[in-house]
Amino acid sequence: MTVASQVKTTLASLKSAQASLETFALSTQNQEAKQLYQNAAASTQEIVNQVSSRVQQLENEEPQYKGF
Repeated sequence: MTVASQVKTTLASLKSAQASLETFALSTQNQEAKQLYQNAAASTQEIVNQVSSRVQQLENEEPQYKGF
């Protein structure tokens, strides 16, 4: 497995985790838990943005990795 495919797999996992956190925030009635999930989702979104930038960088450096 190439570095590019590993980074893309990680990005997909992060997006899934972030979506789960948002779902948990929407489904709970506990305001403290809701805030915790929302904060975690926001932090995860920041990481997703950073990893997405890295994917773009990898694709620009190695065009053969685009779309994988």
